[in-house]
This record gives sequence, C-alpha cells and structure tokens, in this order.
Amino acid sequence: MRGHERSMRNMNIMKPKNALKTIKRIISYMKPYRAHMVLVVICVLISVASNIAATYFLKPLFNRYIIPYIGQQNPDLSEFIKTILVMGIIYTIGVLATYTYNRLMVTVTTGTLYRIRIELFSHMQTLPIRFFDTHTHGELMSRYTNDTDALRNMLSQSFVNIFQSMLTVSGVFIAMLLLSPLLTGIVVLMLVIMVFIIKKLGSKSGKFFREQQMAVGKVNGYIEELIEGQKVVKVFCHENKVKADFDKLNGELFEAAKQANTFASMLRPIMGNLSYIHYSITAIAGAVMSITTGFDIGSLASFLQYTRSFSQPITMMSEQFNSILMALAGAERIFDMLDQEPETDEGFVSLVNAEKTEKGEIRESSKRTGIWAWKIPKDDGGAEYIEVKGDIRFNNVVFGYEKDKTVLSGITLYAKPGQKIAFVGSTGAGKTTVTNLLNRFYDVPEGAILYDGIPINNIKKKDLRRSLSMVLQDTHLFSGTVMENIRYGRLDATDEEVIEAAKLANADSFIRHLPQGYDTLITADGMNLSQGQRQLIAIARAAVADSPVLILDEATSSIDTRTEALIEKGMDKLMEGRTVFVIAHRLSTVRNANAIIVLENGSIVERGDHEDLIKQGGRYYQLYTGLLELA
Repeated sequence: MRGHERSMRNMNIMKPKNALKTIKRIISYMKPYRAHMVLVVICVLISVASNIAATYFLKPLFNRYIIPYIGQQNPDLSEFIKTILVMGIIYTIGVLATYTYNRLMVTVTTGTLYRIRIELFSHMQTLPIRFFDTHTHGELMSRYTNDTDALRNMLSQSFVNIFQSMLTVSGVFIAMLLLSPLLTGIVVLMLVIMVFIIKKLGSKSGKFFREQQMAVGKVNGYIEELIEGQKVVKVFCHENKVKADFDKLNGELFEAAKQANTFASMLRPIMGNLSYIHYSITAIAGAVMSITTGFDIGSLASFLQYTRSFSQPITMMSEQFNSILMALAGAERIFDMLDQEPETDEGFVSLVNAEKTEKGEIRESSKRTGIWAWKIPKDDGGAEYIEVKGDIRFNNVVFGYEKDKTVLSGITLYAKPGQKIAFVGSTGAGKTTVTNLLNRFYDVPEGAILYDGIPINNIKKKDLRRSLSMVLQDTHLFSGTVMENIRYGRLDATDEEVIEAAKLANADSFIRHLPQGYDTLITADGMNLSQGQRQLIAIARAAVADSPVLILDEATSSIDTRTEALIEKGMDKLMEGRTVFVIAHRLSTVRNANAIIVLENGSIVERGDHEDLIKQGGRYYQLYTGLLELA
C-alpha cells in the first residue's frame, strides 16, 4: 500500500507548475478542431450578446409601453407585442447558440482526449522497462483515468463556462455603466466583498479537498491491497484487524470530506444570499434615485436584472477555478509522461529469414524457412549475413539498477550453440538480471555481451528480442481465447502450428478438456485456470515463437513434479537445437544442463555440470543436498 500512497501523494490536487504552457499544449491537441472552436467562440458570443440585449429591452418595454399604458382603457398593444416577440426571438437565438456550442464542445472534447490517449498509450510502448520499475501501476493508471477525466471536465465545461462568464461579466458591466454609473459603483463595491469571501472560503476548501483526495487514495489503495490478499487475511484470521485499520482510514476520509464539503457547500448559499442583499441594496438605491433624480423605471428594471446576471457568472467562475487547477495539474502529469525519453535503439543489425544456397552460403529469404540470419548492412549498400546459432557470451559485465548498487560484478560466461545453461543461487543473486541484460531491458555500463559474435548493442532491440523466447515465472495471460494467447508468441502462426506448440508443451490435453477447448475465453489474467495450466500455456506460447534462443525463468515452478516429468520430453524437443538459459530454484530440473552457473551476490562462484559440481562439494553441493534434506 505504501507504493499506492506514494503515487497518490504525487498525483493529487496540486497547482500546475506552468499553467500557461500547459494550456498552450492542450490547445495544440485541439488544432484539428479549429473550425469547431471558431464556431464555439461565435456561438458563445451570440449567446452572451442575446442575453444582454434581451435584458436591455426591459428599458423600452417599461418606459414606452408598460408605464404609459397604466390607466388607459383600450391601449394599442401592437408595438408592445412586437417588442415581446423581438425579445423572444433574441432569447431563442441565445438558446440555439448555447445548444450548438455545447454540442460542438462534446465533439472537440472527445476528439482531443482520443488523440491524447492514443499518443499516451503509443508513447508508453516506447518507454524503457526502467520507467515502469520506478512508477507504480496505480500512478500510471491515474493518467488514463483521474487525469483524463479532470481534463474532460475542464474542456467540456470549465473552459467554456469561464469564457462565457467573463464575456457576460464584461458585457453586463458595460451595459450597467451605460444605464447608471452610480449604481455600477455599488455593484463594484459588492463585488470586492464577494471576491474577498470567495478567496477565503476557497483557500479553506482547497486545503481540505487535498486532504480528502489523499484520504481517498489511502482508502482505495487499502481496499485494492486487501482484495488481492483476502486469502492471506483469512488464513491468519486478521479480519478484525483489517476492519479496524479500514475504519481508521475511512474515519480520516470522513473528517477530511466533512471539512472540505462544509466550506464548499457554504460558498453557494453565501454567494446567493450576498447576491440577494446586493439586489436589495441596488433596488433601494435605484428607487431613491428614481424619486430624487428622475432615474427612469425602465433603466432600473434592466439594471436590476443585470445585477443578477453579474453575480451568477462570478460565482460560477469561483466554483470552476479549482477544477481547472486540478485539470491543468493532471494535464501536466500526462504531458510529463509523454515527455519521458523513449527507449533508445542504436542497433543496425536486423534478424531475417534465411536459406542456404547449394554452396552453403546464407542469403535472405522472403519465406519462413526455420533458418535465421543476422543481416549486417555494409557501407556499399550491400549486406553480410551471419547465421543465427545462439552463441551467447558475457565478457566482464558489470551492472546495477542504481548507480551506487552493483548487482552483477564482472560476470564472464558463455553459452555455445545448442547448450543448456542453468543459473542457480539464492534470491537476489542476480540470476534474472542476466536474462534482463540479454533482452536489453537494460544496457550494461561496463563489459560486453556478444550474440554470435555481434555486440548486442548493435542489434536492433525488436530483432534481438524476436530471437529470444521467454517463459517467466509470473505468467501473464491476456483477455481472449486460449488459441489467441498461445498465438501471441507469433501472430502469423496457423491454428495447426498453435496446436502443435501446445502438444509440445503438453498443454493440448488439458486445453481440450476445457469447456470450449482452444476457444475457451481467458479472463482476469487466467483466473479460471490453475497456475500450472497458465504456465503450460506460456510454454506453448514460447514454443510457437520458434526462436533460436529460449529463456526459462522458473518456467516450471508452478507445475507439480508429475506434470513436470510429463512435459520434460516435450521441453527437450522444444530445446533441441536451441541455446537455452534456465533459471531454477528446483535443482532437480537442471541436472541435465550442459553447464550450471552458481551465482552469489552478483558473482559467479562455481561453474560446471551437475556431476562435477557435486564432486566439488561447494556451494552447489550445499544447495542440492539441502534441497534433498528438505524433500
């Protein structure tokens, strides 16, 4: 839960660092909708102008018709009706303009967010593994959920509302000045009081809203953690403890939410009452002016209506201000992720299908032949082809995930083509790090890794990884059918090839016993399958990839010994002719390896086959005999 809390601290309500720059960048995503935005601005102007103009019609309505008609027996209402109709037409135009810009903003908002999400997801695929190691899943997911949702609210509502409110306030203020500068002075005085109150209450509510969001993050993180760990909770009978912990977190959320919403809820009624007081003061002042200075009733009626139109937009802007700050801060987090440096690839050697000529020369083939070659471009525009054999060599490799912490210290090892190399050692010895470096998830600062004599830094990352099949201890299956999950290893594999790969991994039997066989849908990362079945599918996925090098990272850790024995023959077929790296804690699975490398604290302490290492009576012997004693 600590990781979730840390991500919430980073992502919750903050003021944007550079609001103007962020707004400009948001606008850049709206460029395809420039015509829409021009229409939106026009429609907002029409909407505001129509409301101001229609209100101004109250002046002639009172002065020319209503007041003169008082006491008349049969007044001529034709001009009065015409004026009413004109007002109705103006209001109708305003309503249509409002509807139009709201509809246009739906298109602009959804289209802009679509572009941002596409770019965000696409860019995420280019980021190095190191980025995902330093950011929690919850933190990254918030970019697609919380931040984009806040941005949606701002684009669809806040921006337009504030723009409309600013135009309304400006237009109404000019109209009021034209009607009565003296009464306008009273309005400005009340406005200063209202702004002061908004500022005070806004700062209070903002503080507690930040605390509320922090509390929400803690509660959500705790719930997420407990859902995943329900079995552990029940095994150790900690139901009462977790309920007590949740009550404490929920109580903190209650207090923060109560305080935040208390101040937020006070704002609207206070502003509403102030507007009524403002209205009353203006009405009294206007009445006095009418009696003493002859200020006409029509101007007073229009002015009083304008006072209502003046205070409402100010209240609306104050309410929208915090949401805009939240959205801009969220947008900055989105753009921060978009600005992350993508994974660099300076490689120029590519992996191609190849075939051998009658003379035994290697040349590129447009068909899948089962033979792979490294294509090395030459300065003259030609290319040199080297057959992929799977010769892997580490030369004095030094590596650490952090600068001051070395994980591998001067690792030198080799795997000849077709050899099975096993890595054993205690947890944290550096076994998985070796395979991470081979995949170039990380680049080595010192030393070199050679693949068929080619420095792997010279090989394009996609081609390098395509030459490696990998089965991880933590199996991940995607939503889809069993067939689709196995085919993920090679998307152009036929159904027959997928089934053959499943047979090779000894997964075909259990798959055919599933409700829909190979068409059975896998959901929730394969929760409808056992852990062993998930790993068998992962092994089949590696088999269908048919890569020259195979990496098995605890690939059989979740398979019982009987099932493991059944798939050994299939695995032997899969490993035939391939260089294989095996990481295993179950030492019985590595006895037939050509070489067993024992790692401790990032260094190789022993190397040899099973018999040699047992005779040496060293670290491997201690691990192996300890395992037998435990068994």
